Amino acid sequence: MGPLLQQLTRRKPVTTMAHETGADTGHGQLARSIGLFQLSMIGIGATIGTGIFFVLSQAVPVAGPAVIWSFVIAGVVAGLTAVCYAELASAVPVSGSSYSYAYATMGELVAMGVAACLLLEYGVSSAAVAVGWSEYLNQLLDNVFGVRIPEALSKSPEAGGWVNLSAVVLVLLCAVLLVRGTSESARVNAVMVVTKVGVLVMFVVLGVLGWDSDNLTPFAPFGLAGVTSAAGIIFFSYIGLDAVSTAGEEVRNPRRTMPLAILIALVAVTTVYLAVAVVAVAAQPAERFEDQEAGLATILQDVVGATWPGSVLAAGAVISIFSVTLVTMYGQTRILFAMGRDGMLPPMFAKVHPRTLTPVANTIVVAVVVGLLAGLLPINFLAEMTSIGTLVAFLVVSIGVIVLRRTAPDLPRGFRVPGYPVTPILSILGCLWIITSLRGVTIVAFVVWVAVAMAFYFAYGIRHSRLGRTAPTAEGAGADPDGTGPR
Repeated sequence: MGPLLQQLTRRKPVTTMAHETGADTGHGQLARSIGLFQLSMIGIGATIGTGIFFVLSQAVPVAGPAVIWSFVIAGVVAGLTAVCYAELASAVPVSGSSYSYAYATMGELVAMGVAACLLLEYGVSSAAVAVGWSEYLNQLLDNVFGVRIPEALSKSPEAGGWVNLSAVVLVLLCAVLLVRGTSESARVNAVMVVTKVGVLVMFVVLGVLGWDSDNLTPFAPFGLAGVTSAAGIIFFSYIGLDAVSTAGEEVRNPRRTMPLAILIALVAVTTVYLAVAVVAVAAQPAERFEDQEAGLATILQDVVGATWPGSVLAAGAVISIFSVTLVTMYGQTRILFAMGRDGMLPPMFAKVHPRTLTPVANTIVVAVVVGLLAGLLPINFLAEMTSIGTLVAFLVVSIGVIVLRRTAPDLPRGFRVPGYPVTPILSILGCLWIITSLRGVTIVAFVVWVAVAMAFYFAYGIRHSRLGRTAPTAEGAGADPDGTGPR
């Protein structure tokens, strides 16, 4: 194996990761204070609100009422991948999500590619969620005060406005909170989850009063192609499930707790999504979903004949989506921090403020990029870009399960994928199937983004990698014994 190939495929030993973070010793840099309930709430809370409140307006015009099957397909693929995440989370119980998993199983080059996917996933989803927040904020202001933010300041240029100012403001507010070091406690997060689920249950209970079977025909006007295309858009709504794996260094008994939390979050989220989708398409003709702002609130208002249910749901969505934006921006800043700690990014990304102990530079960079995306791009393009980044990251996790089973068969695992190796193979095929259904422009934009990340890696990361300075071989041989790297 040539020196360059050795560099590209060098893997960070799981034992080194565990020692760095205290995963095995229990004496990591972060306090292990999160239990199963709190971690499950993080998964549910980070997922619900990223899409279900507004994704139907993008997916129903593509699939018709058969969008129900699109949710099923996206949920099945997410489920297959979730069990793969569960195994890797129990085997490699550290922060960094699929970036860390790829580094441990497939090497540095693949890890850099996965990092690009994660940054795309969290960054673009933050922007997409902010755009959705803007729609529900307008709905709430209209219902309660009879005023609306002018279209010029609430829509992207492509949608007929100048800039989505309210979305930008949300991003800035989240950035201020992150810089100040403010974080939601597990109790507050649980309250937020109850709020999210509560308003969606209210939608199902009241929305079913408007059930009209005629709205379900024709059921699949655009055929299987429409159903799979919509599944690619809807997959955006499942991105929060991997948020559980970013908390690996703060979880008690992570080898058991993390896989259980992932599975609990998957079941809860899929159940809520399917109930909302079925009621929504039965309560309103498919053609009315197209470009419908704050769609769920509008449906409730039409069904009940009053504005109060829509106002309650819009208020719940505003609160819910605000918290999700904060979490996704937080996740992105921490991924940048992990990469900076590994030497894959400049040292500034690994620095924290001495008083607030937050990565201020990371937060500023994330806020600027997310703010520009949220202010200038339409939500459908942002949702698709998020989906492809998520799908590729999920794809790598599924491959990682197979690789780690072969390279480290005796590694302790708190959870094992059922039906191995069929399950991870089905997960890989499912991800590829949805990726091929996305628009060509989305795939091209993704390839360009990854190419830029690879160019940066060859220009900077390959020379500054801490693993490269301590473990020059693909297997990590020669790593410093305490796993902390050079001082």
